[in-house]
Amino acid sequence: MSRIFDFLFGQYQGYATLDIVLEIVAVVFGFLSVWYSKQNKIWVFPTGIISTLIFVYLLLKWELLGDMMINAYYFIMSVYGWYIWTRKVDSEHVTPISATTSKEKQWSVAIFMATLAFVFLVYHYFDKWNSWVAYIDTITTAIFFVGMWLMAKRKIENWLFWIVGDLISIPLYFYKGFTFTSIQYLIFTVVAVYGYIAWKKNLNNLKTLEQTL
Repeated sequence: MSRIFDFLFGQYQGYATLDIVLEIVAVVFGFLSVWYSKQNKIWVFPTGIISTLIFVYLLLKWELLGDMMINAYYFIMSVYGWYIWTRKVDSEHVTPISATTSKEKQWSVAIFMATLAFVFLVYHYFDKWNSWVAYIDTITTAIFFVGMWLMAKRKIENWLFWIVGDLISIPLYFYKGFTFTSIQYLIFTVVAVYGYIAWKKNLNNLKTLEQTL
């Protein structure tokens, strides 16, 4: 049992207690954010803002630039998403769940490619191309950037990007030495699958309702 514990959490021996506590708090609020997103509740954004702010601080301190940029972007998109989700499309209804349009798919590709280029330039400037992890970080950053943008616009396809990005992040964060964050992404993957199913059901109900009107 001791060997298993050391394998999972031994890397925290050199960490400050405050940093460990902050990571756990960020993970808890991150889980709450994803759970509220699954439930299609506006609390996805305030809980997400708390989680991302903590992670921005920790990741900047740990010099994980790609991950830090992801969370800084999450913070900005959480503010934007909070506005979109509460904006009324008419006198009674707020922005509903919907599928991406052809134009939004084009924007998704553009965001993905622009993110790859941006992260590449940042890593090149800070001389961070010293490990295969940097290349994976670049890809996951682009995936999550698109996923967050789609979630902010309440598009059902956001869950597909989260699922792919989360699956990559589980072993990646464990390799980096952040077991709690790795566990968080494992939970995120499960919630994202259920989130997609729940949003799909919601979207089908909306289509059925529209057809009966």
